[in-house]
Amino acid sequence: MQSRWAYQLGVLHTALDRLEDLHEQWLTTRDSLPAHAQSGTPVFDNALAEYHAESWSYLDDWASHGQVLREINSAAQPPSPPAAAAVHTPGPGTGVRR
Repeated sequence: MQSRWAYQLGVLHTALDRLEDLHEQWLTTRDSLPAHAQSGTPVFDNALAEYHAESWSYLDDWASHGQVLREINSAAQPPSPPAAAAVHTPGPGTGVRR
């Protein structure tokens, strides 16, 4: 176990919680827009741009620390048998000369 893993997992957990909150806020905002405010209209696009802008730092946290999940998964895997333990079997043409 690496000492930084706890910190990185905390960052990811916080970022995920915040992204979920922002998504819920976006859904509420989107649903409260006037009926004519569809994708491609300034009202909709501005609201969506604000949602995206608020999300970037949390997505950046995932880009920066997300590899910790692979590291932990790799560390949790049982060790592979050493390659030197493989039995060598001679191939054709490697027999004993007489």
